[in-house]
Amino acid sequence: MPGKLKIVMAQLNLLVGDIDGNTDRIIDSCRQAIEKHGADIVAFPELSLTGYPPEDLLLRPSMQIRVERALEKIVAANLETYCVVGFPSRHNDIIYNALAVIHGGEVLATYHKQCLPNYQVFDERRYFQPGNAPCVVNIKGQPIAFTICEDLWEPEPVSQARDAGANLLVNINASPFHIGKQEERKSLLVQRSQEGEFPIVYINLVGGQDELVFDGGSMLVDAAAETALEVPVFQEGLFEAQLSFNEDGKFSIDSPASQATMSIEAQVYASLVLGVRDYVNKNKFRGVVLGLSGGIDSAVTLAVAVDALGSDRVEAVMMPFEYTSQLSLDCAATQAETLGVNYQVIAINEIYASFMQALREEFAGLDEDVSEQNIQARARGVILMAISNKKGHLVLTTGNKSEIAVGYSTLYGDMAGGFDVLKDVSKTLVYRLAKYRNEQAAADNKAPIPQEVIDRPPSAELAPGQVDQDSLPDYAVLDQILERYVEQDMSADAIVADGFVEEEVKRVLRLVDLNEYKRRQSPVGVRLTQRGFGRDRRYPITNAWPLGE
Repeated sequence: MPGKLKIVMAQLNLLVGDIDGNTDRIIDSCRQAIEKHGADIVAFPELSLTGYPPEDLLLRPSMQIRVERALEKIVAANLETYCVVGFPSRHNDIIYNALAVIHGGEVLATYHKQCLPNYQVFDERRYFQPGNAPCVVNIKGQPIAFTICEDLWEPEPVSQARDAGANLLVNINASPFHIGKQEERKSLLVQRSQEGEFPIVYINLVGGQDELVFDGGSMLVDAAAETALEVPVFQEGLFEAQLSFNEDGKFSIDSPASQATMSIEAQVYASLVLGVRDYVNKNKFRGVVLGLSGGIDSAVTLAVAVDALGSDRVEAVMMPFEYTSQLSLDCAATQAETLGVNYQVIAINEIYASFMQALREEFAGLDEDVSEQNIQARARGVILMAISNKKGHLVLTTGNKSEIAVGYSTLYGDMAGGFDVLKDVSKTLVYRLAKYRNEQAAADNKAPIPQEVIDRPPSAELAPGQVDQDSLPDYAVLDQILERYVEQDMSADAIVADGFVEEEVKRVLRLVDLNEYKRRQSPVGVRLTQRGFGRDRRYPITNAWPLGE
């Protein structure tokens, strides 16, 4: 008989390790979905009981005890809907990445993820063994298949579901964001829907977890391989998908809707805001503090922090020295006033002089060099960390990916802190983000980032008249070289063949290699690309790999 099916995609922001809290949210969400939507099925993200990724928490002896207790609580809730929940399932010494279909006080079926990603930020083969069988459950007379995340990226699980007679596939995910990821997902879902000859309901996690940001973007692709429903990205919610089926079990989509495509700048900015908000709040910091220099990086970082937390939880500190320009002082003060943050000015002249006095014998007879510049940066780092300790505020560092790549930063100085907002943002993208944020505020006639900050030449202001391009290639060139080397793993010869100057290429690549030791000691930051510094790119600090082919 023909009929209708309501599936609620529970795009939730869950907390890793908070099994009790996540369980309560799952039960409450099911009840809301029943009451507000009349949901037949409520599907939650991958490993929703533990949060994703739980990493070595999976190895804790009490993990299975806590998970089993949570599943028992969901079963005992006797929910009048089909609840699809992700969890780690241990059998003796084997752990599976699993999902359970629970209905009315009974676990109807359990599925074990078959395809385990072990690339980029994923390390699932460290913990899990793969399953090998499909999972198809009869709901309202319709055979519905269930799979988990990576199972869509390989053809076999979809083929199994089709061969098992499924008319619909529900796939639960914890798929992190990177630039262009949503379009990749859509293309993949279209392909798998064509192969399976059935619609696919795709449910994704949302929220920040350390350096990862999950953007949601849950969607429904119909049997004609079109994206029929796409829910908002970077937002929590219970989103309803309505489907109809005919006598033959073929599904169609009711009341289709779609979301407008976001620009790259909008996606990146939303990811940064969500990443900062969740890192600060989930780790229970009272607020954040950062050094506001009057430059572009700290200006964008401040804007993100205010958008993430509100101005009352953000403190900005200008720490001038004798090389700090009046323009920097004015820009920092203007931005702090516009955004309404707690703003302080603490000069480092006397602190620097104290360091130099203490080091006078060590430095005697030696020429002045970057050592003196680094002392300035480290004096500022000490001030920010002291404020952090005293007030319980997280220090946000402000280094961008271009600078971190080539070591244009100071260990225990401007790298001192707990979270680097721009860690995976190239310098050229930083400028694009600044312009984007100002455009968003155009109606207020008060730019959150002063135009003078955007227009001025970038400078660390650690020496008289210093600008970044004194020691680095122009950022437009540098970022193209870095993208090829860091994100595409191209060799020096291949980059030169793309039209770049050989001497410049080899200098940049050598700087990248030499500064791996710094990056290992840098704070975490939001991952935006497929080769961010951190989980994605792992090179030995000590190595003798020669540049060339």
